[in-house]
Amino acid sequence: VQLVESGGGLVQPGGSLRLSCAASGFTLANYVIGWFRQAPGKEREGVSCISSSDGSTYYTDSVNGRFTISSDNAKNTVYLQMISLKPEDTAVYYCAAQEYYSVPMREFEYDYWGRGTQVTVSS
Repeated sequence: VQLVESGGGLVQPGGSLRLSCAASGFTLANYVIGWFRQAPGKEREGVSCISSSDGSTYYTDSVNGRFTISSDNAKNTVYLQMISLKPEDTAVYYCAAQEYYSVPMREFEYDYWGRGTQVTVSS
Protein backbone atom coordinates (compact mmCIF):
# COMPACT_ATOMS: atom_id res chain seq x y z
CA VAL A 1 0.00 0.00 0.00
CA GLN A 2 1.49 3.31 -1.05
CA LEU A 3 0.33 6.91 -1.38
CA VAL A 4 2.49 9.38 -3.27
CA GLU A 5 1.83 13.11 -3.28
CA SER A 6 3.01 15.47 -6.00
CA GLY A 7 2.33 18.96 -7.30
CA GLY A 8 3.71 21.07 -4.50
CA GLY A 9 5.95 24.05 -5.07
CA LEU A 10 6.48 27.76 -4.62
CA VAL A 11 3.65 30.06 -5.64
CA GLN A 12 2.86 33.72 -5.12
CA PRO A 13 -0.08 34.82 -2.97
CA GLY A 14 -3.26 34.57 -5.00
CA GLY A 15 -1.82 31.79 -7.13
CA SER A 16 -2.98 28.23 -7.67
CA LEU A 17 -1.62 24.71 -7.36
CA ARG A 18 -3.04 21.26 -7.89
CA LEU A 19 -1.83 18.48 -5.65
CA SER A 20 -2.13 14.84 -6.65
CA CYS A 21 -2.28 11.75 -4.46
CA ALA A 22 -1.62 8.56 -6.40
CA ALA A 23 -2.41 5.25 -4.75
CA SER A 24 -0.92 1.85 -5.41
CA GLY A 25 -1.62 -1.47 -3.79
CA PHE A 26 -5.26 -0.68 -3.06
CA THR A 27 -8.31 0.81 -4.74
CA LEU A 28 -9.00 4.40 -3.78
CA ALA A 29 -12.70 4.00 -4.49
CA ASN A 30 -12.96 1.75 -1.44
CA TYR A 31 -11.44 4.32 0.90
CA VAL A 32 -11.83 7.84 2.17
CA ILE A 33 -8.88 10.00 1.14
CA GLY A 34 -7.93 12.99 3.21
CA TRP A 35 -5.50 15.85 2.79
CA PHE A 36 -3.73 17.08 5.91
CA ARG A 37 -1.16 19.83 6.25
CA GLN A 38 1.48 20.75 8.77
CA ALA A 39 3.05 24.17 8.98
CA PRO A 40 6.34 24.75 10.82
CA GLY A 41 5.77 24.77 14.56
CA LYS A 42 2.12 23.80 14.24
CA GLU A 43 0.11 20.63 14.63
CA ARG A 44 -1.01 18.73 11.59
CA GLU A 45 -4.56 19.65 10.59
CA GLY A 46 -7.16 18.05 8.37
CA VAL A 47 -7.85 20.15 5.28
CA SER A 48 -10.24 18.16 3.12
CA CYS A 49 -11.43 14.63 2.49
CA ILE A 50 -13.48 12.74 -0.04
CA SER A 51 -15.37 9.50 -0.10
CA SER A 52 -14.90 8.29 -3.65
CA SER A 53 -17.75 5.79 -3.31
CA ASP A 54 -20.50 8.38 -2.80
CA GLY A 55 -18.78 11.70 -3.50
CA SER A 56 -19.09 13.09 0.03
CA THR A 57 -16.59 15.87 0.65
CA TYR A 58 -15.44 17.95 3.59
CA TYR A 59 -13.41 21.14 3.87
CA THR A 60 -12.06 22.84 6.93
CA ASP A 61 -13.35 26.40 7.28
CA SER A 62 -10.08 28.11 6.37
CA VAL A 63 -10.00 26.56 2.88
CA ASN A 64 -13.71 26.28 2.09
CA GLY A 65 -14.42 28.02 -1.19
CA ARG A 66 -10.75 28.04 -2.22
CA PHE A 67 -9.83 24.34 -2.30
CA THR A 68 -11.60 21.61 -4.24
CA ILE A 69 -11.03 17.90 -3.72
CA SER A 70 -11.83 15.39 -6.46
CA SER A 71 -11.07 11.82 -7.39
CA ASP A 72 -10.36 9.98 -10.61
CA ASN A 73 -11.05 6.35 -9.83
CA ALA A 74 -9.76 5.22 -13.22
CA LYS A 75 -6.37 6.74 -12.37
CA ASN A 76 -6.59 5.78 -8.69
CA THR A 77 -5.72 9.37 -7.89
CA VAL A 78 -7.20 12.11 -5.73
CA TYR A 79 -6.57 15.77 -6.43
CA LEU A 80 -6.64 18.92 -4.34
CA GLN A 81 -7.09 22.03 -6.45
CA MET A 82 -6.03 25.10 -4.50
CA ILE A 83 -6.77 28.64 -5.65
CA SER A 84 -6.39 32.08 -4.07
CA LEU A 85 -3.50 30.75 -2.04
CA LYS A 86 -2.39 32.67 1.03
CA PRO A 87 0.92 32.68 2.92
CA GLU A 88 -0.85 30.87 5.76
CA ASP A 89 -1.45 27.93 3.41
CA THR A 90 2.29 27.26 3.49
CA ALA A 91 2.82 23.75 4.85
CA VAL A 92 3.75 20.21 4.01
CA TYR A 93 0.64 18.58 2.57
CA TYR A 94 0.00 14.89 3.17
CA CYS A 95 -2.61 12.57 1.76
CA ALA A 96 -3.91 9.72 3.83
CA ALA A 97 -6.47 6.93 3.55
CA GLN A 98 -9.00 5.34 5.86
CA GLU A 99 -11.98 3.06 5.40
CA TYR A 100 -14.72 5.22 6.87
CA TYR A 101 -15.97 8.75 6.23
CA SER A 102 -15.70 10.72 9.45
CA VAL A 103 -15.61 14.46 10.00
CA PRO A 104 -14.06 16.46 11.42
CA MET A 105 -10.90 14.76 10.29
CA ARG A 106 -8.75 13.05 12.91
CA GLU A 107 -5.23 11.85 12.19
CA PHE A 108 -5.54 8.66 14.22
CA GLU A 109 -8.40 7.44 12.05
CA TYR A 110 -6.21 7.30 8.94
CA ASP A 111 -4.32 4.09 8.30
CA TYR A 112 -2.08 4.92 5.35
CA TRP A 113 -0.01 8.04 4.75
CA GLY A 114 2.11 9.54 2.02
CA ARG A 115 5.39 11.33 2.65
CA GLY A 116 4.10 14.77 1.86
CA THR A 117 4.72 17.56 -0.60
CA GLN A 118 5.83 21.08 0.28
CA VAL A 119 3.62 24.03 -0.60
CA THR A 120 5.12 27.47 -0.10
CA VAL A 121 3.10 30.63 -0.70
CA SER A 122 5.36 33.64 -0.77
CA SER A 123 6.13 36.71 -2.84
